[in-house]
Amino acid sequence: MTAYRPAGLWDTGHMQPNSALLVPGETLPAVFWNAARARSDRVWLRQKKLGIWRAWTWQQTAEAVREIAHGLMALDFAPGDCASILSNTVVEWVLADLAVLSCAGVSNGIYPTDAATQVHYLCEDSSTSILFVEDDEQLDKALAVRAQLPGLRKVVVFDMKGLRDFRDPDVLSLDDLRALGREHRRLHPQAIDERVARLQPTDLAILIYTSGTTGKPKGAMHSHGGLVYAMRGYNTLIAQDEHDERMCFLPLCHVAERMGGEYFAMYTGSVLNFVENPETVPENVREIAPTVFLAVPRVWEKFYSGVTIALKEATPLQRAAYDWAIGVGGRIADRVLAGQPVGGALKLQFRLARALALDNVRKLIGIHRARFLVTGAAPISPELVRWYLALGVPMLEVWGMTETGGAATGMPADRIKPGSIGPATAYNEVRIDEATGEIRVRGPNVFMGYLNLPDKTAEALDAEGWLHTGDVGTVDADGFFRITDRMKDIIITAGGKNITPSELENELKFSPYITDAVVIGDARPYLTVIVMIDQENVEKFAQDHDVPFSNYASLTRAREVQDLIQAEIDRVNAKFARVEQIKKFFLLDTQLSAEDEELTPTMKLKRKLVQAKYAAQIDAMYA
Repeated sequence: MTAYRPAGLWDTGHMQPNSALLVPGETLPAVFWNAARARSDRVWLRQKKLGIWRAWTWQQTAEAVREIAHGLMALDFAPGDCASILSNTVVEWVLADLAVLSCAGVSNGIYPTDAATQVHYLCEDSSTSILFVEDDEQLDKALAVRAQLPGLRKVVVFDMKGLRDFRDPDVLSLDDLRALGREHRRLHPQAIDERVARLQPTDLAILIYTSGTTGKPKGAMHSHGGLVYAMRGYNTLIAQDEHDERMCFLPLCHVAERMGGEYFAMYTGSVLNFVENPETVPENVREIAPTVFLAVPRVWEKFYSGVTIALKEATPLQRAAYDWAIGVGGRIADRVLAGQPVGGALKLQFRLARALALDNVRKLIGIHRARFLVTGAAPISPELVRWYLALGVPMLEVWGMTETGGAATGMPADRIKPGSIGPATAYNEVRIDEATGEIRVRGPNVFMGYLNLPDKTAEALDAEGWLHTGDVGTVDADGFFRITDRMKDIIITAGGKNITPSELENELKFSPYITDAVVIGDARPYLTVIVMIDQENVEKFAQDHDVPFSNYASLTRAREVQDLIQAEIDRVNAKFARVEQIKKFFLLDTQLSAEDEELTPTMKLKRKLVQAKYAAQIDAMYA
């Protein structure tokens, strides 16, 4: 596909990164303390609680981090010790993370949706000695497994609401830890500075556990030097500074929000706004109106679905206005994608289209102040990228993984190619292996290896330092890479046809009625698909069309819903050759959440597990 060039319609000057060094320091805590001293009274963090936004200046943040760090040292937390954080994305997550790092410790995140058994495995594998938990719900998990964790010394609770009468000698509140820290600081005022000064760039900083789609999660080890290198590298990729407002809502134990949110904002000084909880993201994004917005495809798909459903309730005049306006935006997107200039008449129409409908759509989503959007962590439909372009907001896709410290390729703002993940970033090398088509990455940002797994590390990193990503792709003459699929996911049908299921799955997920899909067909005569419906939108469809249902399972079995999904599959099939078309489908009749084993913490269906668990239903589609 040809590249998107603004051609004078959208000024990309304000989207060009400033790669000048912003904050000195060769380790994460060195960067943080230098940033805090330089920015002192400026606001860095905001969080909404009980309807009120509370702001944290750099000075207030530094004071809290210092007290927590001293509190950890009062508990004999030694350099190299590991502390884990089991919490949703809240300000306290960042405070604890930076405090652990400032003690020269190793910081590890655990998804708040993980079950107690997973918490046990992650704490045991990482040798966690201090566990931070968000509230009583997360504390219950820790208490359920602590007898099996002899190395776990203390549990620190952020929010003690509901624990007023709880007493346990090995559990203390964050406030109590800070009180310990104040006393320790009085006795050892230079302790933090001394530990930070002794840290080396080669020291282990954080663990990020893989999502476990192909087995038990593996702890990817990242050094201070590698993370600081990647953080500065982001500054050659994303235009962001102290004037920007960011929204912090993705899991902080995932590399996307940890690196692209917390650490990059720490480096650039951008304000991080924390949502109230995962359910309030649509409401909070409209309040925050971020100027730079990083999210995963599931979020962008949800916004698009919301607009699509809202239009069904609009008046005929409103729908007509939207159709005309988005049509104008689409024509402009087509021209600039083709590298063609946009004429004055079309520009004038676009201004009218914005005033008539598109600005309202952007405000409905909360992207009306966004200079650009960033998407990553999973493939996204090119048509969805084009839709946001038609709204007048460029979307930049980045690609990377836990092991690369986040982004390894990125789309330049002035040359967008929907369907591509962009060229290699300036701070690492990316190549396609000639024999296998696998994408490989090499650079200082690549991880140190997997904790306690030397054999897995040797499989991932070759002798020359190239990371075997497991993604298959291509590269064009301009150096733009494209992911075609995971090496282990490529389907070879019984007729010998090679199929890349991700293309079909991405097209299906573009539907407002489909949340996720797993295409089946390896060694089979034709393709089938397992579909997870979008509950909210399908329920709305059922209510609007008087379709009776009593629960989620009955909703998926309703003939009208089956016909609705069949129509979406037919729409996708029309874009593919006959041999690549889906013949049958099965709707998951269980409402899944991140706590269910079929889903990763980032809400992606686990292909192998789904195929094994629903083998009978799959076989029935081939009977």
